[in-house]
Amino acid sequence: MNPKRTELLSPKVRGWLLRYVSAIFFISLVALWELVCRVWSVPAYILPSPTAIVTAFFDVEFSRWLTHLWATLRVALMGFALSIAISIPLAIAMVRSEVMSRTIYPALVVIQSTPVVAVAPLIIVLMGTGDMSRILITCLITFFPLVVSAATGMLETPDELIELSQSLRAPRYRETWQIRIPYAIPHIFSGLKVSITLAIIGAVVAEFVAAEEGLGYFIQFSTSFFKIPQAFAGLIFLAVISLILFKSVQWIQQWFFPWSLPKKK
Repeated sequence: MNPKRTELLSPKVRGWLLRYVSAIFFISLVALWELVCRVWSVPAYILPSPTAIVTAFFDVEFSRWLTHLWATLRVALMGFALSIAISIPLAIAMVRSEVMSRTIYPALVVIQSTPVVAVAPLIIVLMGTGDMSRILITCLITFFPLVVSAATGMLETPDELIELSQSLRAPRYRETWQIRIPYAIPHIFSGLKVSITLAIIGAVVAEFVAAEEGLGYFIQFSTSFFKIPQAFAGLIFLAVISLILFKSVQWIQQWFFPWSLPKKK
């Protein structure tokens, strides 16, 4: 007779831990960070403690935070929107034509392989220091994952559906919009989740090159004057904004395309 296996934790406690494991890990990490800074008296110009970062955050006027936030968010979202407007038609063209695929894909790989940090100064020289140059830099960073994910999703459409569409003599545009694109929605949202975080990175890179406002500019300005806790505050604020944007894409998928979500086991 085999004895019943006893569980160390009840199902209710296990469910609670699984639900809040990320929050518990984050709080533990921040507590350890604070403890290390206090016990070893780490100088603030090397590694500021979380309390010093929070103090530095509130030392900056809220209106100043909003100004920098709006500058970064405006460029990031416009660059992200531009990358969507470019990526989806490019993916459709690559799927519908093998010649276009063989022509466009190598060019996309070359563009993606070129460090945007190296190209950014040239873009600023050619287009000036306005929003358009920063939007283009952001678009260059974000569009590649979208093109690849959208094209991959459309190419994975079952052959039976395509054959059925052809047997019914449906126009090519209906095959694309009513069969391929709906089937590619999960892949497209995977690309959107990657690209929305890259959009923030692109906006910050552009601000490092030429800007007079924005969170990237704020971090660079603070670092140049050795206000390290203030720079960390800007960096953490930037990370929070990226997380909110990432979750926003997830929420949009849940609200409007719930059928595209993976099935929970």
